[in-house]
Formats: sequence, structure tokens, C-alpha cells
Amino acid sequence: MSTGRRRRAPVRSGRRPALTAAGVVVAAGAVVAAVVLWPSGDGERTGASLSSASRSAAASRSSASASPTRIYPLSQAPRTIPAVREHTPARGPGWRPAAGGRVVVDDAGLADEGKLMAGELKLSYAGRTQARDGDVELALNGTAADPESYTLTVRNRRVTISASGQAGVFYGTRTLKQEVHGGGTAPEGVVRDRPAKPRRGFMLDIARKHFTAAWIEDRVRELGDLKFNELGLHFSDDQGFRIQSDTHPEIVSRQHLSKTEVKDIIDLAASRHIHVVPEIDSPGHLGAVIAAHPDLQLRNASGVPTRGAVDISKPASAGIVDDLLNEYAGLFPGPYWHLGGDEYQALTVANPAASYPQLAAAARKLFGAGGSVADLATGWLNDRAAVVRGHDRTSRAWNDGFFRGGSVQAAKDIEVAYWTGKEIGARPPAEYLSAGRELINYNDEFLYYVLGEPQTFVYPTGRRIYEQWTPLVLRGTTPVPSRYDGQILGGSFAVWCDLSASQTQDQVAAGIRMPLRATIQKLWDPGRPALSWTGFKSLADRLG
Repeated sequence: MSTGRRRRAPVRSGRRPALTAAGVVVAAGAVVAAVVLWPSGDGERTGASLSSASRSAAASRSSASASPTRIYPLSQAPRTIPAVREHTPARGPGWRPAAGGRVVVDDAGLADEGKLMAGELKLSYAGRTQARDGDVELALNGTAADPESYTLTVRNRRVTISASGQAGVFYGTRTLKQEVHGGGTAPEGVVRDRPAKPRRGFMLDIARKHFTAAWIEDRVRELGDLKFNELGLHFSDDQGFRIQSDTHPEIVSRQHLSKTEVKDIIDLAASRHIHVVPEIDSPGHLGAVIAAHPDLQLRNASGVPTRGAVDISKPASAGIVDDLLNEYAGLFPGPYWHLGGDEYQALTVANPAASYPQLAAAARKLFGAGGSVADLATGWLNDRAAVVRGHDRTSRAWNDGFFRGGSVQAAKDIEVAYWTGKEIGARPPAEYLSAGRELINYNDEFLYYVLGEPQTFVYPTGRRIYEQWTPLVLRGTTPVPSRYDGQILGGSFAVWCDLSASQTQDQVAAGIRMPLRATIQKLWDPGRPALSWTGFKSLADRLG
């Protein structure tokens, strides 16, 4: 340990030692100034300009056996995914986990983060106690406006991670975990880091394909280490309804998740500061519900059933969907809810009023002589939003569930999940943004992994996302003007299982590995990545 006194190495007579600090070579016997780096009281090294006489005086005050403290080069910024936003280098040995090291916290609320970090780095968890050399200290400082930002300091052979919120502390531990992966060393200095976007998601279609709870939990751990904060579960569609239901057990598919399994997933996600966002898509994509309740299926004027669509002129259709929304609000505690709203087949025909006269009649009854089928669908969306709003949830819906014109407009607090411009009457993203709406980017050109590659879909690559996509690229490949950046809340990579047998769940995990890493890099840091794609992929392979 340094005493704060300045020391230099003794000089042997007749030799010409070189002082290499700051690149200055000093010949013995010359009276010149030299810059030497010495340990200071806080563990940092400071420069001192000393004459030969003053160096001799300093040496006489030191032990004859004294030797100079090792001089370290300035540290390099850590290599992590996503990349840290800011690093202030310093000179020092850095930090790596070692025997006797501990994780300590300054607030009992950080116990979960502390115990997780201790287990991962094979340290002991010591709770609320004073930090010492070799320790990792987690602290809440309450000074930052963004609870997801954090500061990670490596100094005096210890690490301090501080943030105003538990999420920020957790993200700091993810950075440290990557820094020391594979025997690496956390570099000396200070990391100041924060996300560019507050919504960083991964959406999984478990309705068309059953994924095991263990597989989903593995993805939660992966998402947490990458600093994602949303997991979307699309669990109701034409092909299946995949979560246990107590109000309507008749609609549940044979292969499904129990509520206990879902709760375990939610708890694991919460420990990683990930919100689970449920989606019961309606009034289309309800084939699994219709299979048990065929009387609710929409039929056209000729009596032909419309696949996956319920008849929204029937109160019973709203009744069963609201039963499910209310039931699952008790299972999913997060702040967000996805209402779907897309691809209602009654609105894909040339003349909805003529094809579905019962819908047109219901629209006129509710909204007057000018009421349209689109108004009726918008009214349905607003009514479902009111149900989840009653549970203090913020709702979102796919962009093709929002219709221009008409007498009824979607509620202003429904967020737009923008996925495509391919729908009939497609509205460009700027039309939503100029109206003041907030959007989440699900761009199907870059962020849709559709099993079997049906229609025009191809499996997205991490390289294409990394090199060509940004959150401003909401539709196709053209970004919206940067003035709308604040209204784009973030983005979500999505797995859809249209041809469910095309890949196993393990193949899905392998296929989305690099796209997930590229997506989070672009959601966390708005700047151009410092690494080439080759360098980024090599880093991902090293980190595992």
C-alpha cells in the first residue's frame, strides 16, 4: 500500500539507469527534470517534476530496499455487447475475481443483484458491509435521472457499480461479467453507460409453436445479459392457445405452459429487470378460441366463415376476450399489454359493408348513419384498451389495427407496434408520428424471424441489422426524419412460427443469436458501431 511518500529506485554507481516514466530517459548525474508516476493516496498514479537534488532527498527518506511502483499503461475501453457508451481510462492493474473476493451492497434492495453477481463470478456475498480490496460494491446513489444508467468504477483493486435504480446496477453487473469473461480483466477507469432507447424487446410466438418453459428461461438469461428489458409472449392465435386458463379451459391447446411455469418465467425475468408483455391478439387470430366456440366465428353474407376472425357485432365475442384479459392481468404484473388488432379479415375485402352486413349494421347502431366497419373495429380496440387500462396497463397494437378517417379514432394512449407497410391501405410511419403517437419498431424487413420463410420473408442476419438498421428505420429500409427520434420508444426482434415444423427450438436459438446481439447494439448506442461486423462477431464468439 502507498504511504503517500515519493520514492525512487536506488542508483548503482557507474551505471546509467533509464527512467521510462512518461517516455523520459534521464542519464545518471545529470540535473534535469523527470516525470515519474507514483501511487497517490487514492490508488491513482500522479506525475511529479523532480530535480536530481530533490530526488536524492526523497530517496534518503525511503527505505534502502524501496523499489518503484509498477507503471501501467492507460487502460483501454472494455469490449462488451452492447458497447459501453463512455469510458474514462486510468492507470492501474484493473480487477479480476479472486479468492477471498466478495460482493457487498449499500442497500438491501440490491440483494438479488448482489447474489446473482457473486454466484456468477464465484465470489462470496457479504451483504451490507464495508468494501475492501478485491470486492465488488453495488450502490444506489439516487443522482441520475435515468434508472437504467450506471457508473462502473475500477480503482484501488476493487469495483464499484452505482446507479439511481436497481436496473442500472444490474446492467453494470452485466458489463462487469462480460469484462472478466474467460479470465479477462476489468480495465482500470470509469464506465458511464446508459441506453439510447427505453424499450428493448424480444417477442416470441408461442401460439403457433410450443416452446418449453426451460427454453424460454434460457432466452430470459440471454436477454438479461444483453440488457434487453422486454419479453413479448404471443400466446393466442389460430393454431393454438398456449397458457393454462381457469376461466376458459376449453380453449387451451394440449401442449401449453402451466400458470406455474409462466410465473416462474415472469419471476426470472423480473430478476433480470425484464418486463413480460402478453399478447392476446383480437379480433383476428382467434382460431383457437373459435374452435371451442364456433358460434362466435365471423361469417360473410353468404354464410362462409372467415378464418380466425370473431364476429365483433356479437356481445359474446367481446365477453370471452375480456374474460381472458381480466384473468391474465392477474398473472402478468408488468406495465405493458399487447392487444394485437392486426389483419382482421373483414377489412381486407373490397366492400366490407356489403360482405359483412351485420358488422355494418352494428357500426351504424353504435356510431350513427356514417359508422363504418372500420369504426366498429376501432371501437373494439378501444374497448379492449379500456379493460387493460383498468388494470393500470399501457396497451399497444399492431399498426394495421389503426385506421385513418372514420368517426372513431384509436385511443391516444395506445402505442403503435409498427411492423409492416404491406397491409391494404398502408400508412407510412410518419403519418402516426406527425399525429403525435409513440411507436415501437418491429420492422419486418429486418427484425422478423419467420419460421420456414413463407411469402417474401427471409431469415434476418445480424450483419444486416448491424450495418443497415437503426430505430429510425421503421418501414422498409428508409429512416424517418430524426426529429421523430424521441417518439420511437425502441424496438423488438420477433420470432414468428408460421411454418412451425421448419426449425426446432434449438435451431431457433442458434438462428437468432447474432440478430439479437446486433439489435441490442443499435438500441443501446445510437452512434455508429466502433467495431466492424467481423470484429463484432468475433467479440460475440469470445463472450459466448
